[in-house]
Amino acid sequence: MPAERAGYTVSMFLVDVSSTMAEKRTIELPPGPDGELRTTEITNLEWALRYVKYKVQEMIFHGRKTDQCGVYLFGSEVTNNLVNKKQGGYDHIQEYIKIGTPNIGTLAKIDEITTSDLSGDRNKKTWTRKIFLITDGERPIEIEDWQDIVNSMLTNDVRLTVVGIDFDDEEGGYVYPEKSFHKKANEDFFKEFVDAMGDNGVLGTLEFALQEVVRPEPKQVKSTPVPTVLRIGDPDYKPDEAMTITVRATKCTALVRPASLKKYALREITEEDMAVDEDEERKAIFKQLKMRTEYYVDRNAGGDDEDENVKMEDDEDEGLLLEGSAGPVEKKNKEENWERIEKEELVKGFKYGTTYAPCPDGQFPKLQTVKGIDIMGFFPSKNFRRELSMGEVTYIWPGTNAPDQLALSSLIQAMYNSQKYAIARWVLRDNSDPKMGVLAPCVWDNIDCLLWVRMPFADDVRKYVFGSLDTLVNKKGEVVEEHPYLPTQEQQEAMDNWVDKMELGDAGDKDEEGNRMPWFDTSSSFNPAVHRIKQAIFHSAVVSDVTTDPLPPPHPELLTYFEPPKRVLKRSRDALEECKKVFAVKEVPKRTAKSKKDEHTHGLEEEDSILLLDAKKPAPPSRSQTLVQAESSSNVYAKGEPSTPHKKVEKTKPAANDDDSVTEDESGEEDYVLLDAKPKNAPLPTPARSVSPAPRSKGKQPSSSKSRDGDEDDEDAMDIDTGRAPGRIISSTYPLRDFKKNISQGDVVSKAVEDLGEVIKEVVMKPFTKRREDEMVECMRVLRGTCREEDEIDAWNAFITDLKKKCLSKPGNPKFWAKVQEVGGKELGLIGEKEAKRFGGTSQYTERQVEEFMA
Repeated sequence: MPAERAGYTVSMFLVDVSSTMAEKRTIELPPGPDGELRTTEITNLEWALRYVKYKVQEMIFHGRKTDQCGVYLFGSEVTNNLVNKKQGGYDHIQEYIKIGTPNIGTLAKIDEITTSDLSGDRNKKTWTRKIFLITDGERPIEIEDWQDIVNSMLTNDVRLTVVGIDFDDEEGGYVYPEKSFHKKANEDFFKEFVDAMGDNGVLGTLEFALQEVVRPEPKQVKSTPVPTVLRIGDPDYKPDEAMTITVRATKCTALVRPASLKKYALREITEEDMAVDEDEERKAIFKQLKMRTEYYVDRNAGGDDEDENVKMEDDEDEGLLLEGSAGPVEKKNKEENWERIEKEELVKGFKYGTTYAPCPDGQFPKLQTVKGIDIMGFFPSKNFRRELSMGEVTYIWPGTNAPDQLALSSLIQAMYNSQKYAIARWVLRDNSDPKMGVLAPCVWDNIDCLLWVRMPFADDVRKYVFGSLDTLVNKKGEVVEEHPYLPTQEQQEAMDNWVDKMELGDAGDKDEEGNRMPWFDTSSSFNPAVHRIKQAIFHSAVVSDVTTDPLPPPHPELLTYFEPPKRVLKRSRDALEECKKVFAVKEVPKRTAKSKKDEHTHGLEEEDSILLLDAKKPAPPSRSQTLVQAESSSNVYAKGEPSTPHKKVEKTKPAANDDDSVTEDESGEEDYVLLDAKPKNAPLPTPARSVSPAPRSKGKQPSSSKSRDGDEDDEDAMDIDTGRAPGRIISSTYPLRDFKKNISQGDVVSKAVEDLGEVIKEVVMKPFTKRREDEMVECMRVLRGTCREEDEIDAWNAFITDLKKKCLSKPGNPKFWAKVQEVGGKELGLIGEKEAKRFGGTSQYTERQVEEFMA
């Protein structure tokens, strides 16, 4: 079939509404919540109209005025068509919807089509004309002079698609049994008719057509050429050394975003609504929520400039939401702290460093720019950084003038042969903001053009410097050859082998010659968010009730690249296992959000001046802090007042060492740090002592064992010296207490087991740890019992095996291992098959291996 272009297309739908289309059929629905099969009954006409509505919705979704359609009904009780009015004939054919741009009303009118009890018998050359015929073929039709109709359709380049209900599908292997005489005769006629149409005719069954109509397809866009000029040099000051070429710009790619969703809320039923629906059940009436913005100022903030403390609120008709709050704030509390002001009293401010520069006019004076594309210079194409390209690509074509075409082609050929790109400055209109970008030459067989892509300004590029990955230097300036951070030759070879095995260039299907093709194809790759949302919108408009007819699963084409190819997975499995072994990879525990408790701030007096800091969320605003909320990239200020630097709350994080550190929890958030604003000499509360407290850090002074209120601190009091290494949730100061506390939460078991094992090994391997041997043995007892009950048997066996190896190595700690042997294998040894089976788990160790391990 000839290639289509976007727009300038007329699609005519011919729908059979004869009495046989009222027959009901059973169609399958998506499985239910428990996987049960579900079906529903609809008429053949309703089933056929789904195809029509899908095709019409596609036109509405694209929003092109040059995509038009119309609907004709044959077998109708009404006769209304142009041919019948002029010369008679063609009875029972109705022009139901005239040719025009479809809209929501078109879908509503299609829904009103019903069957009848009878059976039945435009022109702009630049438009592509299509006819869609949907029928069940159960009624006799007149086929006289059909060859003339074919010739007329071919002459006018009319394309025909016949969609038959329960027609045979030879490619799909579907043959409809027990056809009536009329149905078989009509199907044979349509096949002959379509064959005579050649590439302009298509015949298919409705079941297959409904599958194809929801297939994801990229939106075709016909870009309108934008005239502009391409300048080299300065034609105003040095016209002899400059050159101006007339060019046209069209889009090469267009950005597509998922359909935007609006917020709706249940509207309260008024007395007027109840009066209208007295005899009907109360209906749910939904109303779209509209955003409005209100501004408040805290004039009692205590800052140098009282008018700088401005706050912006967004309201969605359901109560005001204050900035930074998790829900609606009482209006009384808002009125006590903030005074509402009108937008006219504010001016925009742009951030400059730590200061906001007010802009009374809403924007600063614009540059005096001239429309056109100015080439600023050339550079080698190999230096182009693809990661800096900022979006859509645009074609730059020569104009209609022959000298301009020759000049631009010469420039493109010179850039192509010398492998150069150009830095260009594009101004769309006079006095508009300029855009910087790169022009790349593109040479084809019949035409030359430039490709434009926008690039960032130098001030917008952030450069982040990282340390070398393969070179380490110690404090003495010496290059370290061996280090845990440096990969070994064995690790490099294992990684190289794994990467080679994951090659996707030959992971696709075979071509005609039997060669493997690449797995990924951009032409068959689609954005799931765009097409799945579109499918949901279309389905909701096609069916009358989404509860009884839910949204079907995504089209298989949309899920093509969701899973890696099985061929590559199988080929790289051994290489992956080798990498795990060489790198000693361990499973990463599931990240869980840390529960925030109120006891951190409960009971604190206002004069205590406690500052609560969080790693992710900013500190709550106080009266001495500045609150400014910006619209887009700007901020608001009271008129007539100069801008002042804003006060910022600095985040505080104690330095980490072996025995005293504050670390991030599993969700990536840091632990809370309570900083006292009292003088530095004020005594700090002393934490409760554990069985064997960690040694006090240098420079720490002894403090009182009483808290500020005079009560002794218990184990839940905040520890000043936690001994928690970065990335762990178990401290070396109170390992058993921390372990039990995390296990009680139930969602960080794997992480707690891993961290406690590491803490035990670190403590045991340190010198002078004899005083903590009993504590470590007790930790091991609890750890083993937890691993046995929480299906972490492999983690325990790996831990105890590694502990034995370290204790018996040099320098090691053989005395501690002797103590473990005294306790016995039933309490601290390996967990064997028999013991693991009692707790519903598995183990790789036999009972004999368990006994030999502790010998």
